Amino acid sequence: MTGHIEHFEQTQFGFEWQAAKVTRLFSDQQRGWVTLGIKTPREDLQIYITKTGKIRVYGKTGEWAKPKKK
Repeated sequence: MTGHIEHFEQTQFGFEWQAAKVTRLFSDQQRGWVTLGIKTPREDLQIYITKTGKIRVYGKTGEWAKPKKK
């Protein structure tokens, strides 16, 4: 390390690491999905993960789309 001090702190539902705050938001045990939040000074994302592993990411402007395959 070069003397740089990283900020890391555990919170009740996640952690803060540098400029990012990662939080467990909510889940549905019966349906098997979970939702996480990642917040920075520039972005506020919600990440929805299904029981089959599909991931959807939502930001201020709505759902982020996967890049189209060429």
